[in-house]
Amino acid sequence: MVKKAPRRTAERILETTLDLFNRFGEPNVSTTLISAELRISPGNLYYHYPAKDELINALFDRYNASLDELLGASTGVRNVEDAWFFMHTLFELIWQYRFLYRDLNDLLSKNRRLETHFQAVLKHKTRAMRTLLDGMQRAGALQIDSRELEPTATSMVVVLTYWLSFEYVRDPRRALEPESAQAALLRGAHHVLNLLMPYLEASQRAHLLTLASAYQTPTATP
Repeated sequence: MVKKAPRRTAERILETTLDLFNRFGEPNVSTTLISAELRISPGNLYYHYPAKDELINALFDRYNASLDELLGASTGVRNVEDAWFFMHTLFELIWQYRFLYRDLNDLLSKNRRLETHFQAVLKHKTRAMRTLLDGMQRAGALQIDSRELEPTATSMVVVLTYWLSFEYVRDPRRALEPESAQAALLRGAHHVLNLLMPYLEASQRAHLLTLASAYQTPTATP
């Protein structure tokens, strides 16, 4: 049996940093803590990532690359079933890099590169939501006035961007822990798609209600 090659130190550093940032929040994780968790010297860490911002930027670049690929799938959304799967997948990616959203305002105030790049993220998300709405309208799943397309797409992005912050405020001790992930993601997907309720064709509206109720648990309702 061929042995797997050991992971490169730079890769291990990013994986461990992401885990620590997600668990404790980026402001509460120092490079000293990261090197101690990895059992490597601070000098070894600095060799690969000379500053904490470089760790943050590298993780953001990974997130952004995955996000670009995922948002491209908005062109294939035609109905509520497609939209539900798409939205849940998008929330799963956000959850994977949830430190970015948990500490977003703090990160943007300290990191100029992140500030400018996250503005592009918001624009890309809004374009994707507009594409999703256009596709569902062409397929007859919803009817929406052209003047409402942009505001609705923007509202969807607002919920996408700040949902985890809302979850955290609701329950700071448990909301962003792994065991809370599934319920938080389902609630987020449901609330984003609920913005489409006034525009959905009757059978599509009924299907969204069915999907939401099928996945709901007693603790899944805010």
